[in-house]
Amino acid sequence: MRPPLRTERLLVRDWAVSDAEAALRIYGAEEVAHWLTPAMHRVTDLSAMRAVLQAWEEAQYNLVIPSGRWAIERQEDRRVVGGLVIRMLPPYEEDLEIGWQLSPDAWGNGYATEAAAALVRWAFEQGVDELFAVARPGNIRAVATARRVGMQWVGETTKYYGMRLEVYRIRPSDLPYAVRMPSDEAPDRSA
Repeated sequence: MRPPLRTERLLVRDWAVSDAEAALRIYGAEEVAHWLTPAMHRVTDLSAMRAVLQAWEEAQYNLVIPSGRWAIERQEDRRVVGGLVIRMLPPYEEDLEIGWQLSPDAWGNGYATEAAAALVRWAFEQGVDELFAVARPGNIRAVATARRVGMQWVGETTKYYGMRLEVYRIRPSDLPYAVRMPSDEAPDRSA
């Protein structure tokens, strides 16, 4: 993605290997890993996190837009607080998934909603006609974020990743119904 996306508080930018410590606070946290789909597993050490980031960095320029992986950086202190992804969902690679993960110490500030909403709008500007989010049953934070971004519940399926997941979808026509950005409302306490 060029240039990076900026919101009132955040910068959505490409990952770099130098982000390994911050990324490990996200993808190494049990509270985050518990909810990940099989497409991403818990990363347990800094060396492994560097390898993952290097792979993401190398793959980024070969992905078809809007697919990719990005860091969520807080503008006020340049701290990486989360990650975003747009990727094809298995098994048929027809549906585009948007996903978000935040460091547990960044939960409750509306960062996931703010960053995901910006990425959704950007994806639609690239000609995407719909995006899906999938969540394990019981992942109330992911579901709340999906709804605040403007996503609608589609149902449950085992189609993706061979496990039961809740499915949410957003189309460009849904954007007027999305909740305003966190800067326009009370802080988001569930993402």
